[in-house]
Amino acid sequence: MKQFLDHNFLLHSDIAEGLYHDSVKDLPIIDYHNHLPPDDIANNKVYKSITEVWLKGDHYKWRAMRSHGIDEHYITGDATDKEKFLKWAETVPHTLRNPLYHWTHLELQRYFGIKDLLSPANAEDIYLECNKQLTQGSHSALGLLDQMNVQVVCTTDEPTDTLEHHTAHQATGASLKMLPTFRPDKLIQVDSGTFHLELQKLEACTGGTEINTFYGFIAAMESRVDFFASVGCKLADHGLSHLYNASAEAQDLDKVLLAAKSGGSIDTASADTFKRRVLIHLGGLYAKRGWTMQLHLGAIRNNNDRLQRLVGADIGCDSIGDYTQTVTLSSYLNELDAKHSLPKTILYNLNPRDNEAFASMAGNFNDGNTRGKVQWGSAWWFLDQKDGIEKQLNTLSNLGLLSNFIGMLTDSRSFLSFPRHEYFRRILCNLIGKDVMNGELPNDPKMLGDLVSNICYHNSKHYFNF
Repeated sequence: MKQFLDHNFLLHSDIAEGLYHDSVKDLPIIDYHNHLPPDDIANNKVYKSITEVWLKGDHYKWRAMRSHGIDEHYITGDATDKEKFLKWAETVPHTLRNPLYHWTHLELQRYFGIKDLLSPANAEDIYLECNKQLTQGSHSALGLLDQMNVQVVCTTDEPTDTLEHHTAHQATGASLKMLPTFRPDKLIQVDSGTFHLELQKLEACTGGTEINTFYGFIAAMESRVDFFASVGCKLADHGLSHLYNASAEAQDLDKVLLAAKSGGSIDTASADTFKRRVLIHLGGLYAKRGWTMQLHLGAIRNNNDRLQRLVGADIGCDSIGDYTQTVTLSSYLNELDAKHSLPKTILYNLNPRDNEAFASMAGNFNDGNTRGKVQWGSAWWFLDQKDGIEKQLNTLSNLGLLSNFIGMLTDSRSFLSFPRHEYFRRILCNLIGKDVMNGELPNDPKMLGDLVSNICYHNSKHYFNF
């Protein structure tokens, strides 16, 4: 019987063990999509407690605590850091078979050298030991990233962001590369009710000129794309429930913009047409600059009105949406492709029923010039666990070219989330090892080692030109 979280955790054959330890264990990490706060990196923040760096902002842990009956006071409320940590420790033993149980103990081991299983019995001792280590330089924001051999992090930033923390960090000459990602969702949702506020921000950061026409809006967005590019941006990201149809008849997009600007009502067809046309223009801007466009599709967000009123948005009340995706996704990619304006693109689905649809869709728009130009991305959010990762790898293998896959990302706000790359690497190596043991792949260490090391590091370095 294997020991929990031992040297060969998740590796169930000699082949898998060799692939992991010899080919991928020590590779650097390129985390090309996350939600880390750039100011923490620029200021090399020192965290006052394990609660601040580990529990604050971690929606996965918040959801588990709520499910276990922990009062919101101890999750996002005014309880002390110690009280919140103790409530998390109370929850952890009840996360058995949830990926949180693996992640929690990987994080305690990798960052703090703590191999004990977290529980109410040892919570106070672990709390004190983690806090002690967090005073050391090895556990500052940069220290934590360095411990995991993180080479590149791409944060997620709004078009109106000053990017001052990125430029400040770059000026230090630090070995860690921190680059922004252009995330214009709030400036696409013309019918959101808050679009006018985002438009005011856009006007302010593009010279104060009023934006009263659709093409004036696109010009302002292009100026922000250029600004992001000047700070090293290579990716854009869109977190959308689904893509949009454009009305068969031409819409007066100026009128839509002005209606939104004044707080007027906009019918669904007009709003969708506006969104579609913005996304088409943005795709062209990305392609022109050699950026990669990410499309995260399928979340239904902020389901709990009561908690949103109490705590705010994005607090762990999102779920898998039941949206129809493929027709509008195909139409969008096809329109860009027809205009020779399709950038490198990564597709992510949140509903697992869409796995095969997204994997097959990616293969429709590769052009023979860029390896894996249109990618089906790693298992995202609720699918980011052992079963979901294996299904994503198997489906991609069946319907595409696994060898071109650009691998894992954290999609996290936590500086302690980087063992998820290790988790992915172990699962990948075990999957390949299983195929070899079954006689389904040749036992060629060089060929297989190249496969897994490319997926875990080299493909993304080449794809993004980092």
